[in-house]
Amino acid sequence: MDQPPLPLSRFKVIDLTAHRAGPTCVRHLADWGAQVVRIEPPAGGDRDAAAGNRHGSDFQNLHRNKRAITLDLKSEEGRAVFMKLAAQADVIVENMRSNVKFKLGVDYESVAKVNPRIVYGSISGFGQDGPYATRPGVDQIAQGMGGLMSITGLPGQGPVRVGIPIADLTSGGFLAQGILVALLDREVTGKGRWVHTSLLEAQIAMLDFQATRWTMDGEVPQQAGNDHPTGIPTGVFPTADGHINIAASGQVLWERFCRAVGLDELIDDPDYKSRESRSKNRRALNARIAEWTARRPAAEWIDLLTEAGVPCGPIYSIDQTMSDPQVEHLGMARPVAHPVLGEIRLVAQPNNISGFSKDIRSATPELGEHTDEVLRELGYDDAAIAALHQRKVV
Repeated sequence: MDQPPLPLSRFKVIDLTAHRAGPTCVRHLADWGAQVVRIEPPAGGDRDAAAGNRHGSDFQNLHRNKRAITLDLKSEEGRAVFMKLAAQADVIVENMRSNVKFKLGVDYESVAKVNPRIVYGSISGFGQDGPYATRPGVDQIAQGMGGLMSITGLPGQGPVRVGIPIADLTSGGFLAQGILVALLDREVTGKGRWVHTSLLEAQIAMLDFQATRWTMDGEVPQQAGNDHPTGIPTGVFPTADGHINIAASGQVLWERFCRAVGLDELIDDPDYKSRESRSKNRRALNARIAEWTARRPAAEWIDLLTEAGVPCGPIYSIDQTMSDPQVEHLGMARPVAHPVLGEIRLVAQPNNISGFSKDIRSATPELGEHTDEVLRELGYDDAAIAALHQRKVV
């Protein structure tokens, strides 16, 4: 039975992005069927140096399910080609420094003159206006300014970055969500919108309850290491053969945990009886639990606690994660055929929508692979295409 068209297959997207945040946004759209045309400079250069070599794993994971063309947006002819594409598009996504798109003449207002229905998505480091608008911004800068590095790591360790580019990834996800909201609005109003976010805004949004500890309670969160900052006991505990995560912070879970592991006496111990007392005596409690969990292997504790309904789990390296039976069942590593690299496996889209496959349909294209094809779709004949190549417009 043939699969129906993917949910976003009716939308045409122009991808002007580079590095990671913007491509992450477009990947969300492309994975669900959007017709994406990625525009890159004819010379290539180091525009995507942050994602590494074109045939490297990072670049391949970012730009699958797209077509690719080259186009010199700094030239008058290149902008003319771009505007022809924009006139037919539903969405444009860019993550240039906030003022660059205006210099190139490919900003929202310029595009809206030829296509008032366009939904134009932008990601910048710090916002489209304000005192830092034109500053260059990358993920780690946002992690620092957004407060994340002050609450990551062991107490007293000093600032620590998170092990993934979380501001890039979340800003890309938030922008994709905003674009979809604007497309839904367009179905009612017929009007396009400029949707924009920044690494800084995304990072602050991701602070979530840690931020409201300050905005509501006036409390400045500190580093808590592997312990949950407010739910105790939740953290990493030693076993006879490694470590495990245990989350037993609520009263019901706390009592289940104590009974399951044979520490029943802690339930009525005044030092640990309530959430407040457990928080106050966190170090002593963690030491008591650690002394107990170190006596048996991780797998035994996981079986025992799972049976008791207490959240727990192993702490994997990435190779162990990808070979876990549940991860394999979820199909989080999906194969795709690449004309140069052969069959490769990339990280799957995390959403599951009934009736649709989340298989990766096509590998990341080569530089300019679809240039001539897209130009023909815009009405250029072979002679005109050859002339554009000769003048290095494409």
